[in-house]
Amino acid sequence: MRHLVYTSGSTLVEVLVALLLLAVGLLGGSAMQLSSLRARHESALLSTAMQLAASMAERMRANSTQMQALDADNPYLGLDYEAGPLDEAAGAPACLGNTTCSAAQLAQFDIAEWKQQLHKDLPGARLRICRDALAWDAAAQGLHWSCSGGSGAPIVIKLGWRGRQTRGRVAQESALPKIAMQLAAGAP
Repeated sequence: MRHLVYTSGSTLVEVLVALLLLAVGLLGGSAMQLSSLRARHESALLSTAMQLAASMAERMRANSTQMQALDADNPYLGLDYEAGPLDEAAGAPACLGNTTCSAAQLAQFDIAEWKQQLHKDLPGARLRICRDALAWDAAAQGLHWSCSGGSGAPIVIKLGWRGRQTRGRVAQESALPKIAMQLAAGAP
């Protein structure tokens, strides 16, 4: 007669396989969490950039005297600013407060304030304001920093920033703008 023996415990191999599966699951979960944190950070930067660009557009529209000036006399147009690691943006004109600013002084104040905000809120930010008929490069399927110019072209605010530095890799430079906001067609 045959006797079957049943063991009530687990073998060492079964325990090791279970631990391996648990470790792989935990590793996958932590990688997913890290990816989620990176996406949240990039989303926060994009949201900040959109708010800054919208603020710039509204300030430019509010300074209609300066926006109606010839392109060569308009300090907003042709603005190309790139924040360095130790960059200290120039102070704003001292015309605010009890005195009245001219349109040109107000534009200089706006530009100085934007530079401070960009330096504070976006890592390695770059800002370009220009006239550009084609901000989207169809061949590269993306935005580009160059501007086509021309008095009939719309005014475009282009913003970019460096990506977050990852272990062992240099931070991605702001090689291309990440957003481009075109002022309304009716804007000067």
